[in-house]
Amino acid sequence: MYILSSLVKETIPNYLAGLPIPDSFGGWFRLGVKDWLALIPPVVVVGGISYYSYDTIKKARAAGNGQVNQCVRKDINKVVDFIDIEDITEKVSLCRCWRSKNWPYCDGAHGAHNKATGDNTGPVVVKHKENK
Repeated sequence: MYILSSLVKETIPNYLAGLPIPDSFGGWFRLGVKDWLALIPPVVVVGGISYYSYDTIKKARAAGNGQVNQCVRKDINKVVDFIDIEDITEKVSLCRCWRSKNWPYCDGAHGAHNKATGDNTGPVVVKHKENK
């Protein structure tokens, strides 16, 4: 904990205080090569944080309004399916990503969804009790 405390309270403030940031707009034109080189690391860090923030916001906006179900029976208020366990002869894979074109059964659409979003969803596999 001392290392983190020292970093936040001493090292970073001392580093930032030592940066050659001019007091006026004209001072930027008087900086030497060493001064410009000293400014590269903080500019890269600020740029990286900015890009990561922008990319995260862009991905959140591209994902839509937060709805999971984007295409399955959108004309009804709530999608509910009943499957009798007696109707399952061996096993059945049920979709959990809401991307299946064969809803409620899994068609493997979660693979593309996982690759695009970094998610790790997969189907629910239901087996008949006698066929373990």
